[in-house]
Amino acid sequence: MLHFTPDSPLSIVMLVLCGILVCVFEFVNGFHDTANAVATVIYTRSLRPGKAVILSGIMNFLGVLAGGLSVAYALVELLPPDVLSPPDGAPAVPMLLALFGTALAWNLFTWRAGIPNSSSHCVIGAIVGVAIGDAFVHGRHLGDGVDWQQVLKVLEALAFSPLLGLLGAGLLYQVLRAVVKNAALFQPPPEGDAPPQGWVRWLLVGTCSAVSFSHGSNDGQKSIGLIMLTVVGLWPTLYALDPHQAHLLPMPSAQAAHMQQILTAYDHDGLRTEALAAADRMQTWSNAAALPPGSGALQSTDIPSPVVQRGDVFQVVAGLKKVERNADTPAQVKAEAKALRNSLKPVVEFAPWWVRLLSAMCLSLGTMIGYQRIVRTLGEKIGRTHLTPAQGASAELVGAGLILTAGYTGLPVSTTHIVTAGIAGSMLGSGSGLQRGMVGRIVLAWFATLPVTIGLAAVLFYGLSL
Repeated sequence: MLHFTPDSPLSIVMLVLCGILVCVFEFVNGFHDTANAVATVIYTRSLRPGKAVILSGIMNFLGVLAGGLSVAYALVELLPPDVLSPPDGAPAVPMLLALFGTALAWNLFTWRAGIPNSSSHCVIGAIVGVAIGDAFVHGRHLGDGVDWQQVLKVLEALAFSPLLGLLGAGLLYQVLRAVVKNAALFQPPPEGDAPPQGWVRWLLVGTCSAVSFSHGSNDGQKSIGLIMLTVVGLWPTLYALDPHQAHLLPMPSAQAAHMQQILTAYDHDGLRTEALAAADRMQTWSNAAALPPGSGALQSTDIPSPVVQRGDVFQVVAGLKKVERNADTPAQVKAEAKALRNSLKPVVEFAPWWVRLLSAMCLSLGTMIGYQRIVRTLGEKIGRTHLTPAQGASAELVGAGLILTAGYTGLPVSTTHIVTAGIAGSMLGSGSGLQRGMVGRIVLAWFATLPVTIGLAAVLFYGLSL
């Protein structure tokens, strides 16, 4: 599968299948993760389930449209450059099938078990698995085939954010307890269908909206990045390069030469050959384009295809990133490498408006079904007592703040982990305690997610690439 003929009927069919898979994954992400936002308003009777999921769906939709792309490409850059743009424009069907199939399967498994698990961890584990599988396919050392520093950066955000959610929600609950003297905030809702007092009810509606919006702004970016991998495979001529930034290529001749000099002097790892070869091609193209007309200037037939240009940009970006991380690189050269990398990234790191809209629609529609299993776990099975308005508000306020901050700083975090940990923290802060059996199952699933998805994606990619 690794060498499908570009634009052949079979390759197009497989890429359409990949497109369907990523949309289904984002749909499942919607109903898997929406429980984190609606559990509090449902279990405090602030909103009926139907209204709660519609509100959450709308806010998820708006969050995706308002979010940026930093998280999207923080994930995409975990993949090796040659997987992002395979040689000769051949679509990366094995990568897409392994990635989407693995993430979707584990997400559905944990949802079926009623365990609030992280869709982000599923995607990241699958991406790392694909990178490992690609290293085996090409006979590379794992240190060369996987960008472990980028992986560690992402995993640090995923590891620390639940701890911040746990501690932050527990502390906020204590602050509310000390400042707010209204007993209704700290007691379970009354029997029957009556909602809490007016201001308590609207506080929870507001926190539900904030978590849903922040979830869309962060998780929506992840699906945008995945959809773009499929879009480039289906329409490489149209979407390999950003039509609005393609004028940045070819680079000015002096800039291309400087880039080549930096890579030659300071890029000393396994990517050096690929990055330097790409830099050589880019410099040759830049030099030819700088010649005056009639003196052997660049002809239209000499312009590389958009896919080749895309591949070269990703190779050079990866090489410059290695230079920045090289301990022997002088500070000034690191700054120059970063500036060059940032000047190239807009050419390949983009998303058309309709991709954003597709991601928003899949995520928001997914929020409206299938949420009951996870809601029941969050509302009934984490703490020893019924969820109170103060506990729900503490978990969601802290969660929304952490997720929004991460979304606009380019760090992918897990809405599920943050809010679930926040609910647990609010339970501990109130002294009500936790149900150890369910908490143990949740933590076990969290620890199992990365090894399972990494292993499954690596095996699938390797098998499909033969």
